[in-house]
Amino acid sequence: MMITARLGRIVLLIVLPLTLLVSFLLLAHHNGSISRFSSSYSSSSQTSSHSKPKPNLNGTRENAAFVVLVRNSELNGLRETLQNAEDRFNRKYNYPWVFLNDEPFTDQFKEWTAGLVSGETFYGILDQQSWGYPDWVDQEKARLAREDMANRNIIYGGSESYRHMCRFQSGFFFRHPLLAKYDYYWRVEPNVKFYCDVDYDPFQVMRERDLKYGWTLSIKEYAETIPTLWSTVKSFMAEHPEHIVPKGSPESLMDWITDDGGETYNLCHFWSNFEIGSIKWLNSKAYIDYFEALDKSGGFFYERWGDAPVHSIAAALMLKKSEVHWFYDIGYFHNPYSQCPREPAWLAAEKCSCDPQESFDTHWYSCTPQFLKVTGKKPTDFLITER
Repeated sequence: MMITARLGRIVLLIVLPLTLLVSFLLLAHHNGSISRFSSSYSSSSQTSSHSKPKPNLNGTRENAAFVVLVRNSELNGLRETLQNAEDRFNRKYNYPWVFLNDEPFTDQFKEWTAGLVSGETFYGILDQQSWGYPDWVDQEKARLAREDMANRNIIYGGSESYRHMCRFQSGFFFRHPLLAKYDYYWRVEPNVKFYCDVDYDPFQVMRERDLKYGWTLSIKEYAETIPTLWSTVKSFMAEHPEHIVPKGSPESLMDWITDDGGETYNLCHFWSNFEIGSIKWLNSKAYIDYFEALDKSGGFFYERWGDAPVHSIAAALMLKKSEVHWFYDIGYFHNPYSQCPREPAWLAAEKCSCDPQESFDTHWYSCTPQFLKVTGKKPTDFLITER
């Protein structure tokens, strides 16, 4: 009896603490207070992920992710944008977020971003190839070019990091290992706002309609930043006609970026701070050949070529009209311009927090009227949201 009682006390001393520990772990997991971090490494970058699995809408979603190039110092502005994007759209779908930086993310950055979003979060560092000078660039020539543009008060003319950013966004972000498994991306930047409820899945629309590129705002580029961009593009077109939709084709978008049959560039481009696009297209031989031709010219550093005209010219030359979509009903703001749907009237009244009278799409500096003219469409032809 004494032996049995002693064994019983020993069992209780072992089992009871284990039971309490398991109960605590289950409760903590349920409340989301335990985070699981994992790290993976590739030959080009160090990456980490914060796993917070959630059920998908109706058990399914597209193979897609948000992608954000961001610094640690931009955390507060980014958090406002994340909360806004989640409230307007992603809490219904739980798509993952991929954050990229040329420096390691801080623990606070990871904690304060992962805590706000509904999907998994991934954090990646850029390598020297994608955020640095290629061997063929004369860095002294590049420095003098920056100095000259700064003296002429050209916007971002004196910035070295801005040029690295534009080159990275033009030719490398979609090749980062963290994006390799996805079919589509939605580019987001700190301090932007989403004005309207998005009651549909834009990624699903991209797949079902075989779209390659989606945008919200269009505008004209500063001519002083791209003096030789179009001549470089024309050389590429002459060398690779197989990559270009023939300009006589009814599906060609070339007339959106040129007013004289391709002789000159009219400066129109999609504002690339908002993009929903096909990663497969950007990784295609056509786009890679195009980017490498531009990159070899040195224009990202000797001038100040932006990723917006680079992406837009490629889309207008290589994609069909039917493969490019204006996300007209996704209300959007990037300082100082906004996109706010005007028609039907119920959309702005019931789904959005913006004023259609302030929307940039009819502004004289917008290229959206030209896009509608070339495609033969009206704004409501791009409407997807339902009442």
